[in-house]
Amino acid sequence: MTGAASNALACAPRYVRYGAHVMFRVPTHTLATKRLLGGLLVATVLVAISEAAEAQIYSWRDADGVLVLSDTPRVGAVTTVPVRGTSAIRATRAARPVPNQSLDTIILREATRHGVRPELVRAVIQVESAFNPRARSQKGAMGLMQLMPATAADLHVTDPYDPDQNVRGGVTYLRQLLDRFDGNEELALAAYNAGPEAVARHGNQVPPFRETRNYLDRVRSSTTVTDRDRSATVSNGQTIYKSYEVRDGRRILSYSDVPPPAPRPAADDGSQR
Repeated sequence: MTGAASNALACAPRYVRYGAHVMFRVPTHTLATKRLLGGLLVATVLVAISEAAEAQIYSWRDADGVLVLSDTPRVGAVTTVPVRGTSAIRATRAARPVPNQSLDTIILREATRHGVRPELVRAVIQVESAFNPRARSQKGAMGLMQLMPATAADLHVTDPYDPDQNVRGGVTYLRQLLDRFDGNEELALAAYNAGPEAVARHGNQVPPFRETRNYLDRVRSSTTVTDRDRSATVSNGQTIYKSYEVRDGRRILSYSDVPPPAPRPAADDGSQR
């Protein structure tokens, strides 16, 4: 073999197999790159770029000389994200939680941050996805807490199948609904299932949708759901209820010492997801 041919072969990209699954396509002709490969094999566990059983990982260097890993070939301008624990590597997809970071840790962290009961978050996840982070409904809801694409975008969730991002977004949204409905968990859950406007259209009561009623029953099977409303105040020993009535598309606020009647169940399931 001639010297030129030998050099060309040495400079050619090679595939380096990690275990039985992941292949890196990187040049291995330099000693520095060879040393880096050992670190990349460990970093792969953290990057978790692809969940496929057999994945080809592409690599290149950005304008700053930082190594970029991706599960797709480079085409045009590419947005990259940092890899936790190292400044020498970036990726085209955010890393998923490492295996030893339990889902319960994520739930407790986000529930505490947003002032939502962890038991309620767990119950919602159980009903929404049965704790399957890859769950997807026929209507397009995604991940553990079944975020719709528009909701995920509003909450800055870039990867709804990432448990960390999904729970953060779902708990944030649940907190928003609790605030909107004065801390009433029952109404917040009904809005999570059927949409807040559906609850508003029915006078800030649980919509008479069979699917929504069943949804609430399933959540109640895992945790107690309060229907206490901070707007129901006590004055001189008498409870005053705040409710809304929809007239000509407008919500009319009213107060009464008589609890608002519960609407009758309807055949329409009303579910957004």
